[in-house]
Amino acid sequence: QIGTDVELIGDEIYATNKNLLEKGISQKATTGILIKPNQIGTLSETLATMALAEKNGFKVIVSHRSGETEDTFISDLAVASGCGIIKAGAPCRSERTAKYNRLLEIEDKNQNKTVLAGWNTKNNEGIV
Repeated sequence: QIGTDVELIGDEIYATNKNLLEKGISQKATTGILIKPNQIGTLSETLATMALAEKNGFKVIVSHRSGETEDTFISDLAVASGCGIIKAGAPCRSERTAKYNRLLEIEDKNQNKTVLAGWNTKNNEGIV
């Protein structure tokens, strides 16, 4: 029933771990996953987890972590993966603002031709 009007996104239940995600998929525990690349350890593991989530119709949100630096990699990952959502917090500190500035740079470099992915919680269909 969750998923028609509400999305339930798993964070620590999955810890960006493919094995934990497989368990959550089989139990229908959530409708999505929060992806934190530095939580699992490698980019390969991160991408494998994201691919598994997408293959199973899970929503994917690329997220920062507390104690984050000004590194903007998650902005590039969110755009490149087409996941549609990035969680970087309110732009009140430089490490957060850096992520949003990077998204603006990506848009500018693409001359406003960037296709923004997204999702609609009413019918679970992607939107542009």
